Amino acid sequence: MAGGYDDRDGHIWMDGKMVPWRDANVHVLTHALHYASAVFEGERAYNGTIFKSREHSERLLRSGQLIEAEIPYTVDQIEAAKAEVLKASGLKDAYVRVLAWRGSGEDMGVASQRNPVRMAVAAWEWGAYYGDAKMQGAKLDISKWKRPSPETIPSEAKAAGLYMICTMSKHAAEAKGCSDALMMDYRGYVAEATGANVFFVKDGKVHTPTPDCFLNGITRQTVIGMLRDRGVEVVERHIMAEELDGFEQCWLTGTAAEVTPVGQIGEHTFEVGALARMIAEDYEKLVRGEA
Repeated sequence: MAGGYDDRDGHIWMDGKMVPWRDANVHVLTHALHYASAVFEGERAYNGTIFKSREHSERLLRSGQLIEAEIPYTVDQIEAAKAEVLKASGLKDAYVRVLAWRGSGEDMGVASQRNPVRMAVAAWEWGAYYGDAKMQGAKLDISKWKRPSPETIPSEAKAAGLYMICTMSKHAAEAKGCSDALMMDYRGYVAEATGANVFFVKDGKVHTPTPDCFLNGITRQTVIGMLRDRGVEVVERHIMAEELDGFEQCWLTGTAAEVTPVGQIGEHTFEVGALARMIAEDYEKLVRGEA
């Protein structure tokens, strides 16, 4: 699939109808375009089946509720829309994006309760999110931006506006030759990467930040379950930035990132070790139904 994301063949599901890809447009006075009143899900299909599909659909509806934008579809209807898009795409391995947003309508100020909440589903081919870093170990910058307090944002929602500082952080990281950036939270604790959760290994134990001001990722939860099933101790806790130097291994988890080992964060280096490789391989088998 060549060309920009707005100039491709195929169809996108939009408000209950399959629309030619190039015609899936919105008006420039769409509320979400101005005020970020949108929520979304990123999902992956493997061998024609979307991994954890229903969990993603349920989270989408919860995200809509958290930003007070009730999505006018049920989980079953969202599931059907995704299935229709995936079938129409002809793809077996695909990235699926579901987006719900406040559209254009009678309101154009901050308040927008009279504007309809709309939804779209698209699917495309998307390989390894970090390219060759998948097994070599990704290189991360440390962002100057911090994950804010849950008293200031609906941190449990996968909301578009929460990604603004992620975009800026990743742009800054790429300018330094890095794949991504690690973000701290408003208290100075380690939080997450720009679109993935983070795990560390020390003395055979796995440590991961408590998701009390950032998204508790579906892949994160899956990986924690896999580790515990293997008898690996997983400690969810607040992690100070000063601790980075003492960890032996590190990896990121996310639908797009899958399980990606990390080789460096700022000045701190990590081994792409046996545990990181094992969980990456186990996850690949799980999502493809080979576990």
